[in-house]
Amino acid sequence: MIKLIGEKVSLREATQEDVNELYYWKYEEKNQEAKKWNAPYISEGRLTREEYMNSWDKEYELFPCVPRLLAVIIDEKAVGTVSCYWVDKHTNWLETRIVICDPDYWSGGYGTEAYRMWIDFLFESTPLHRLGMSTWSGNIRMMKTAAKIGMKEEARIREARIVNGEYFDSIKMGILRREWESSRSKSCNRKEYRGELKH
Repeated sequence: MIKLIGEKVSLREATQEDVNELYYWKYEEKNQEAKKWNAPYISEGRLTREEYMNSWDKEYELFPCVPRLLAVIIDEKAVGTVSCYWVDKHTNWLETRIVICDPDYWSGGYGTEAYRMWIDFLFESTPLHRLGMSTWSGNIRMMKTAAKIGMKEEARIREARIVNGEYFDSIKMGILRREWESSRSKSCNRKEYRGELKH
């Protein structure tokens, strides 16, 4: 089992207990705060617990020993996920995602650490050329998180999303391997935790 260990956060292939916990956050928790920020313009059907469990069983590897999805673990609880999907295999381009479902862990550096560990893991474990992410202009927290790990805004599609009856821009951000390598080399002279991989 892959497990990435950080200072505040761990990322790991989900256990059955993790998937149960994530099902609660995704479908049963009353307030559903994360869904107000995580692509609220996309309607999402509800899966049964069994269907949700099976969807995790069907997750595939992008490359050998590189899963497409990991659980975010904070204080020994599964509170979110990091994931990715292909945009273009020919140009080695993946889109990435992160969601922290428990608002108790927002704005404490948890998401930034988890996302940095995920981006580092993907570049370190694959020949990928670029990693990107998509969000909307109302999700300032996600845009700041992506910028902190070195992503740059690459496209802004004006007034392409509607949230609560208001138009927002669609935002695309990304980082190239050479930019990631450059930021890594610059950080070698200062203490910066990057995560430890355990199999």
